[in-house]
Amino acid sequence: MRISQDFAPTGPDAATTARRRPARGRAAAALALALVLTGCGGGGDAAPKSASARSSADADRVEPLAGAPKPKLPVTVDSADGEKVTIGSTDRIVPLTGSLSEIVFTLGLGEQVVARDITATFEQAARLPVVTRAHDVSAESVLSLKPTIVLADTTTGPSEAIDQIRDAGIPLLVVEPAQGLDDVGRRIGTIAEALGVPSAGAELKERTEKRIAEVQKTVPDHTDGEKPRVAFLYLRGSASVYLLGGAESGAGSLLEAAGAVDAGKESGLDKDFTAITSEALAKAAPDAILLMTKGFESVGGMDGLVRIPGIAETPAGMDRRVVTVDDGVLLNYGPRTDRVLTEIVEQLYAKGGKGR
Repeated sequence: MRISQDFAPTGPDAATTARRRPARGRAAAALALALVLTGCGGGGDAAPKSASARSSADADRVEPLAGAPKPKLPVTVDSADGEKVTIGSTDRIVPLTGSLSEIVFTLGLGEQVVARDITATFEQAARLPVVTRAHDVSAESVLSLKPTIVLADTTTGPSEAIDQIRDAGIPLLVVEPAQGLDDVGRRIGTIAEALGVPSAGAELKERTEKRIAEVQKTVPDHTDGEKPRVAFLYLRGSASVYLLGGAESGAGSLLEAAGAVDAGKESGLDKDFTAITSEALAKAAPDAILLMTKGFESVGGMDGLVRIPGIAETPAGMDRRVVTVDDGVLLNYGPRTDRVLTEIVEQLYAKGGKGR
């Protein structure tokens, strides 16, 4: 399972939807009902800011390229679900995940976006109508806005809604979701090509990858060979969801880029998530814990976190060492990933290596 702010389809047709998403596996289906219960939300570089300056202060905003690009259309592209899609206009764009919205806005095409998914939590998208219920797409809401292009990924559902939009004659492009840092450029390029702005896509890809590389240069050297072990936990206290991330959680790429070891993966969890147990935590033995902000809040902060069985006995629990990043951006793997990595690095190595 690859949990992100996009979180994948949920609701009564989650099992059906899971069968149509080859790229991310069966991740979202396992959390489908739990996620419904949680209601989680949940040009240029002429004057570049430092990575640190771009992090927390700008976490709820995207930074578009300078100047709005002019799309060259029509274009025909391959959809991840096997369809060929011809896009003739970008006048009314509907991205159906928060991470896709982030890319469209950052490319400079935000003025043409007419709706948002509930997971598009950044400031520039706040004015737009929401076309999802919980995490399910409302085909009627989408169609009422007369989109000229709809963007989805393989976790978007339910499948009936996708079919209904396509059957109405609306160009709908499905793209592969991101699994790690290596996918950042691919996703940007795919969306830019589909929207007829490949040059802007190349510029944004270069800018994003350059900034990520800059952040990685700030990671302390581990001269003693002892990299911090970090466990990624997905928590929703109100729904009693307590999960420990493994090799396919989606967080491993970020942790490795931050100079850390993915404790869940290292302990032998080769899938996505497993229920938290004292035994699993003892085997993972994390020095720090990575959390989504809302998940941390949902269990009552640090005092509530250490009451989860097994947490207090880990090095992270004993040191009260956690790293938190906003739900709406942590696993997007897009134009703001440098800010995510900055927050992880700064918190993980704060005060001589102790988190907060």
